[in-house]
Amino acid sequence: MSTNSTVSYLSIRREKIKYGWTKAKRMKVCYLFILPYALLFFTFFILPIVTSIYYSFTNYNILERPKFVGFQNYINLVLQDEVFLTAVRNTFVIAVITGPIGYMLSFIFAWFINELPRWLRTIAVVVFYAPSIAGNAYYIFSIIFKGDVYGYLNSFLVQFGFVNSPILWLTDPKYIMPVLIIVILWMSMGTGFLSFVAGLQGVDRSMYEAGYVDGIRNRWQELFYITLPSMKPMLLFGAIMAITNAFNVCDVPRALAGYPSTDYAARTIVTHLFDYGFSRFEMGYASAIATVLFVVMILSKKGVQGLLRRIGE
Repeated sequence: MSTNSTVSYLSIRREKIKYGWTKAKRMKVCYLFILPYALLFFTFFILPIVTSIYYSFTNYNILERPKFVGFQNYINLVLQDEVFLTAVRNTFVIAVITGPIGYMLSFIFAWFINELPRWLRTIAVVVFYAPSIAGNAYYIFSIIFKGDVYGYLNSFLVQFGFVNSPILWLTDPKYIMPVLIIVILWMSMGTGFLSFVAGLQGVDRSMYEAGYVDGIRNRWQELFYITLPSMKPMLLFGAIMAITNAFNVCDVPRALAGYPSTDYAARTIVTHLFDYGFSRFEMGYASAIATVLFVVMILSKKGVQGLLRRIGE
């Protein structure tokens, strides 16, 4: 009986493979159209990830051939690299605060903007989205939080007697992280914000009319029972972008708090990776850092996907 079951399973398996191959040959023109994207995706996404994972098990400094060292890079990361542990702590603080708050702010602002007239909505979207595409827009905050009386904030505080001497906002470890969080939140209205605006515009208006007939009486019920379930793909995309941006913080700390920052108070995982990869050229160690970050981001995205699947169930 077991032999018959095995033979039956193999027969079904062969039939599925045969059917799949026949279908693939019939749709070969479609595959030709997606071939350029597939090649680019493999070259610039899959191949770098696989290469990075391989180099993470080696001692590689670009000039010499990689030497296989097993898990030594990962052991050094956890047991010997205190700066990395500081970077992990800072990264998670930034991610836990700016990720959810930036995500919610993006949706709230998109929800409010959606109620505006079309011409005013267009202007508001440009105003809120501009900081995320303005490259070095965060340099504005280097002037605002400058550590002398010429900084706008210090000038205001000293002039009106709130403090007696200027505060070193970007060099004092006590103030660095709050300032960075403010700047990152200000720049968080990015692609996720646009996806929310598009999702809100795409909700079928007839669903709201049907909801009123079924007993929906206020805007909150409308939001939770119609709007959110209708834009699950946009919510998921916005969550992925929020996670990616929260864990990939690098340019803002380097530009505002210096490189390296005082007592590594603004050190993040990506900043640590940048240090070992592009300053010290220890590519094997940098690849280990990148692999750890990649795994953490994948697990975070899976967790968010599980939470968003429950919306509307």
